[in-house]
Amino acid sequence: MNQSNLSLPSGCVLRKATSADQWSIRLLVFSAKLDPTQLNWQQFWVIECDKNLIACGQLRNFSEAQELGSLVVASAWRGGGLGTLLTQHLINTATQPLYLECLGQRLVQFYSRFDFVPISFEDLPQFPKTIGLSTLKRKFRFSQLAKRLLKVPVVFMKYQGQTNS
Repeated sequence: MNQSNLSLPSGCVLRKATSADQWSIRLLVFSAKLDPTQLNWQQFWVIECDKNLIACGQLRNFSEAQELGSLVVASAWRGGGLGTLLTQHLINTATQPLYLECLGQRLVQFYSRFDFVPISFEDLPQFPKTIGLSTLKRKFRFSQLAKRLLKVPVVFMKYQGQTNS
């Protein structure tokens, strides 16, 4: 996907999160009703505008892959390409195979623009359990259960482009 025509609004900056951002990140994630667990500020990138955090997203590290997660743009800033810009930056920053889970077809269409393709739960990487390391499949297991039992429209996706490994 060509992002050359996207740029940050005046007064805004894309940067790695700092410890001072952790509560603002939590508030953004809660406001979007996303999974509030596993919010590790050290894995986040943020967009700040006039000293206010207006977007965030993280690359969660697993033993065999990374997950693009917790991507949120503050409601007042949506529709201006910030989600696209942040998603592309996270993809460019990834160093392992990249996966995500999302709810509904609108988000599937959004991520499909970046070369993410839907995959089945069974197609998620399954590596031997290493003591102390969490696997992506183990993390997504709850979502799979909700999908199967409660018909939650969870879609697992894998990035098909080239990561910076």
